[in-house]
Amino acid sequence: MRHNKTLLILCLFLIASTGLLTSCASSRSGQVYSRDQARQEMRVNYGTVQSVRAVQIEGTKSGVGAVGGGVTGGVLGSMVGGGRGQVLGAVVGALGGAAVGAMAEEGVTKKNALEIMVELDTGEILSVVQEADMEFYAGERVRVLRANDGSSRVQK
Repeated sequence: MRHNKTLLILCLFLIASTGLLTSCASSRSGQVYSRDQARQEMRVNYGTVQSVRAVQIEGTKSGVGAVGGGVTGGVLGSMVGGGRGQVLGAVVGALGGAAVGAMAEEGVTKKNALEIMVELDTGEILSVVQEADMEFYAGERVRVLRANDGSSRVQK
């Protein structure tokens, strides 16, 4: 009975950790503004999309997944055997869990994105990578917003 209760607690911990990982990932969408970008002046340029290419934005590697996986693996590993076997199981479980947790964090927070090449009306050519939450096509007229921090976004 105690074993089932511990397993249930671990499962709930894993579910909560996954939710935490996805909520920590910041958006790189052209339609989402961070709190710092609100009420900030941006330069607006107009141009024409030259090309669009599908790319990926790598996932985060904050360590939250490794810690969560390590704790879970250590607890599960400690349930194996008894005495020294239990200690060895905890150590191996913690190391394996940390590795799996780190990979899970990166995988869960990875985003599909677009590399959008835009020729501005001034003749300047830009490449902007942002989340693939809108479709862009070659020849389409767009606006490019440029913030003082160097970030840019493409919008229709």
